[in-house]
Amino acid sequence: MNTSMRIILFFLFSLIIGCKSDSEKPKSNPPQSNDTNSTNKQVSKELPFVWEGANVYFLLTDRFNNGNSNNDKELGRTKKTSKLRGFEGGDIKGIIQKIEDGYFKELGINAIWITPVVEQIHGSINEGTGNTYGFHGYWAKDWTNIDPNYGTYDELKQLVDIAHNNGIRILMDVVMNHTGPVTKEDPVWPDSWVRTSPHCTYKDYETTINCTLVKNLPDIKTESNENVKLPQLLIDKWKAEGRLEKELAEIDTFFNNTKLKRSPKNYIIKWLTDYVRELGIDGYRVDTVKHVEEEAWSILTEQARLAFKEWKSNNPEKVLDDNEFYVLGELYGYGIDGKRYYDFGDRKVDYFARGFDNMINFQFKYDAAKLSYEELFSKYSKTLYTSLIGKSIMNYISSHDDDKPFDKNRSNTYESATKLLLTPGVSQIYYGDELARPLIIEGTEGDATLRSNMNWEGIKEEKTKLLLGHWQKLGVFRKNHPSIGAGKHKMISKKPYVFSRKYNINGVSDKVVIGLDLAKGEKTIKIDSIFPEGTILIDQYSGKKVKVVNNSVIINSNYEIALLEQEK
Repeated sequence: MNTSMRIILFFLFSLIIGCKSDSEKPKSNPPQSNDTNSTNKQVSKELPFVWEGANVYFLLTDRFNNGNSNNDKELGRTKKTSKLRGFEGGDIKGIIQKIEDGYFKELGINAIWITPVVEQIHGSINEGTGNTYGFHGYWAKDWTNIDPNYGTYDELKQLVDIAHNNGIRILMDVVMNHTGPVTKEDPVWPDSWVRTSPHCTYKDYETTINCTLVKNLPDIKTESNENVKLPQLLIDKWKAEGRLEKELAEIDTFFNNTKLKRSPKNYIIKWLTDYVRELGIDGYRVDTVKHVEEEAWSILTEQARLAFKEWKSNNPEKVLDDNEFYVLGELYGYGIDGKRYYDFGDRKVDYFARGFDNMINFQFKYDAAKLSYEELFSKYSKTLYTSLIGKSIMNYISSHDDDKPFDKNRSNTYESATKLLLTPGVSQIYYGDELARPLIIEGTEGDATLRSNMNWEGIKEEKTKLLLGHWQKLGVFRKNHPSIGAGKHKMISKKPYVFSRKYNINGVSDKVVIGLDLAKGEKTIKIDSIFPEGTILIDQYSGKKVKVVNNSVIINSNYEIALLEQEK
């Protein structure tokens, strides 16, 4: 065989091998040729996480998922309770399981807000027609310990690590305003620590802060700057548990390092920031903001951010990004009305200037009910880019204590998802919003109707599967694009309704075009020069690939929504 023939044969052989190799390579995000659910196929170039555009999942630890039935009955909490007023079995392990199952990833969640997991009062109180235990987590007995009904400290550490490995941040719910109620098993704390009267009347600053929220909920004297001794009940408890010396040594180290007074609020700040310093908790959701002096929140934020830096320094291999510790506040009644402050009547306080990055927006449900998409989106975008620059708000349609949610009967579940996930600001999905978990439970009293067990069995129903798919597509698109929650909004056309979102801050650039209330079948969507001529776009709702021609794209799908991003 001559040389020329060898060269030709070698060339042909190389082509055959190359073609075979290409056919065996996995295809990256192939465009769908039909209108099937494309949730799991959304793949975008990774953009830095931006808190202002986060998609947060809020869950009650006890009601979300039971991962370990062995801890369902702990600390003698066996009294019969009113319906949904006792511990139901949900725990930290259950949250871990759902992260590992990919549930949150498929829903586009990049932050999880968990209710407090510190040790709750052991006893119960009588409410309504029966007993109530501290299943919700807001009745602390010992801030230094994890409640055994929720799990263990090691499981909490595992939760944070696994969440981080999946690109999910953890927001820890914290309470500094009060202890748990007094019961036979849970004596009242010393007078130097708490007050048991008067009850708050909310007439002014004083009658909102230096008072008890409700009967039998001792109020921590957060205004005090006096050194106080540790409650004997805690000393006795820690001694019995074999950790007294360790706790006392850590307390001495904290106060020696910070030079803070050993006041009630500063002890609690030490205990809360330990979870940040040791585990890498990414942020707080702070309970009852307006019932505590603003100076206390400034100290908590400062110490939490120092603790977060310390954790990052000690765990460089686990650091996700350069974001500071995040602080979200529950300032009851706060709404996105253009004001940064809360008015007590005799005093105005700007809590954003006291360490808070975000406030829960109690106004969203009203705006979502009365405003059109454009009115809603443009209002929120304008406010966030004027009076709240550098800050944000968290929108929600339902929560654990709002008895007048946006869609209590779950009759507008698709609209709920679309408005919540596409409105500027941080979105808060309350567990089960995506599965239409019922918010009206017969036989319950008060807010128990909002706190039922997660309806996992609902996923078996085709109707619920389709609804979940809608939440997933919107959620993943939102997670992939910080421009949706944190970018500037601009309407492109009124009919069909098309708009853009553009984000360009600190070197992070992102843009999308979205269409709502579109015609089914073939539709033309204007692009408004957001993307240049000839750009290939992916509609992440239908999975269709389109090309920008004459500043427009033509999509043929059976959906009334389009989520357009540039092909990566």
